[in-house]
Amino acid sequence: MNKALETLKERGFFAQCTDEKALSDKMDREPVTFYVGCDPTGPSLHIGHMVPFFALRWLRKFGHHGIALIGGGTARIGDPSGKTEMRKMISYEQIDSNVEKIKAQLDKFIGFDGETALAENNKEWLAGLNYIDFLRDIGSCFSVNKMLTFEAYKQRLERGLSFIEFNYQLLQAYDFYMLHQKHGVCLQIGGDDQWGNITAGVDLIRRKLGGTEELNAAHQAFGLTFPLIMRADGKKMGKSEKGAVFLDESLTSVYDFFQYWRNVADPDVAKFFRLFTFLEISEIDEICAGDINAAKERLAYEVTKIIHGEEKADGARAGAKAAFSGEGDKTQMPTVEFPRADVEAGVGVLSLFVSAGLCASNGEARRLVQGGGASLNGTKIADANARVTSADLDSDGEFVLRAGKKKFCRVVLK
Repeated sequence: MNKALETLKERGFFAQCTDEKALSDKMDREPVTFYVGCDPTGPSLHIGHMVPFFALRWLRKFGHHGIALIGGGTARIGDPSGKTEMRKMISYEQIDSNVEKIKAQLDKFIGFDGETALAENNKEWLAGLNYIDFLRDIGSCFSVNKMLTFEAYKQRLERGLSFIEFNYQLLQAYDFYMLHQKHGVCLQIGGDDQWGNITAGVDLIRRKLGGTEELNAAHQAFGLTFPLIMRADGKKMGKSEKGAVFLDESLTSVYDFFQYWRNVADPDVAKFFRLFTFLEISEIDEICAGDINAAKERLAYEVTKIIHGEEKADGARAGAKAAFSGEGDKTQMPTVEFPRADVEAGVGVLSLFVSAGLCASNGEARRLVQGGGASLNGTKIADANARVTSADLDSDGEFVLRAGKKKFCRVVLK
């Protein structure tokens, strides 16, 4: 088997392939150009979006050329795959803004050089389409009966599928067709929920550009999907108690990003090392054979370093050590400011935990205290009616609050 495909399989990036042997043979003969798409329905990617882009980097390492397609056109509709209801429509201006932010995130991760890796926006060829011409030229190549057999549509038909979403598969297939003609793209990669959309593109290229044996050889097209990444507890990868784990620091702090990986379930550690780091398998096996908590800390550090850089990964690790062991750099912990005058007058402990963002309400804070899960500067808080004053400040003139075993916050006075 081709070494690049073998590596993808070994690391967990392989679910289905339209013609594995033919693709392997082609990749042995020459570099292939492939693409992976994402729709800019929000201002930031989250870590669950990144699986295909880690695969992109592996394929690029083996000499193949990758295109990140940012769906400034398809985001105007929304992909029904894996969704229980129609996406909320957002303005074209917001989509364009999201495109630029996501392109910058991917450039930082991939490093677009315009040759071995580049970004495209399908708004370029979708926004100005003539609908009648598109139906005649592209829609005529699709069978509604076949489309309805795909899981993405079957699930949504039970709950309600809008006509605008029904068109999505045609547009994604058209993306593949356009990239094939523009850049010679012969492979689309993505999550397994994209199988129907990907194979529709493979079929469209064959229908539009195939025919003779010579033409079929010149216009080979393939699809490759990855398993949908689930956690050991059955929940979707990339979700935390606070919601999605975003790449944008303003949405998910570097400390919280680090802690997400530090707190993954034991059975997920080796799998996530393979998917979300570039360490060799032998090194991963060695790390995971040792202390599991040390392995989790290494996983958190490696992924944070890849996404946010070494300096911020060092800071997040130092902040975690300060929070959990009293060592390290407290300034790297999540920090909030609190009015000095309020502390000098005495502030209710419940109010302090809410202001620090550790509890959503006084009621939640009260339950935390009553359950023995709240502490101030390492001392458990026993009285939910207690008031915190300047006498409770630590030697640095600060508070360190803890909620449960994993949530910490540093409070500084202003």
